[in-house]
Amino acid sequence: MGRKVFLVGDGAVGSTFANDLLQNVQVDELVICDVAKDRAFGDTLDIEDITPFTGNTKVRTGEYSEAGDADVCVITAGVPRKPGETRLDLIAKNVKILQSIVKPVVDSGFKGVFVVSANPVDILTTLTQKLSGFPKSRVIGTGTSLDSMRLRVEISKRLNVPVTDVYAMVLGEHGDTSFENFQEAMIGDKPLRSFEELTDEVLEEIETEIRKKGGKIIANKGATYYGVAMMLTQIVKSILENKAICLPVSAPIDGEYGIKHNLYLGTPAVIDGRGIVEVIQTPLTDQEQAKMQFSADKMAEALASIEL
Repeated sequence: MGRKVFLVGDGAVGSTFANDLLQNVQVDELVICDVAKDRAFGDTLDIEDITPFTGNTKVRTGEYSEAGDADVCVITAGVPRKPGETRLDLIAKNVKILQSIVKPVVDSGFKGVFVVSANPVDILTTLTQKLSGFPKSRVIGTGTSLDSMRLRVEISKRLNVPVTDVYAMVLGEHGDTSFENFQEAMIGDKPLRSFEELTDEVLEEIETEIRKKGGKIIANKGATYYGVAMMLTQIVKSILENKAICLPVSAPIDGEYGIKHNLYLGTPAVIDGRGIVEVIQTPLTDQEQAKMQFSADKMAEALASIEL
């Protein structure tokens, strides 16, 4: 059987992801579904022009009924953040959009893996699993994967080391209650905490910079899409190629970190062709544990306010 990806949402993130996907993964068919049909059709015409260099991929627009034989359904559709908005401000708008997507995709006979990147991503990933009734392993959100890449970039700048030598994660909500897991961070084979120049004050500056970076990008260019599109590509690649990858994503929490809420939250997880095959509980300090619980409580509070 061929590799088929069904993409819902052809805005800045969706179209960038489609371009990245074809340049990094061998895909037999990419179907783009969007309410803005003219734009989606234009993108298929534009993107197919790179296939002589990337491989024999059939790129076309389609309806929800055509998701049935797809391996992955990527959801990027939703209202993007505006300057000054938080991701949680988007709940009411994007929950309605999500409801209009998940049911018809499931009704098509879709049996693959849902990958969600619309915001607030932890909330929408949790709701995608509830609306679809899919096993939790077959629903994934991009979560704090992008935040973690931003953290790695910032640390590499501060220490003037290659970004590929930095191993550090952001956990919790992809939003205002996220936090940096500095205790487990490594620079090459050395613990981050062993670098004297990374004082507590500097680490606080880094945390602030990471939390504000998305808003800074939006204020200057209107939207963020390169980073999250590449994270989507890495997740989808691991599914299509059935090659395990470990990333901090929106993963189902089932008692990890002592959290009793039934929700998805940013934590490292192993992904392969089956979806999420292992949720990893990374070691936390007492302070970090309190931040993880606080983040989960905030997500649970937001979920409780939603009527499906």
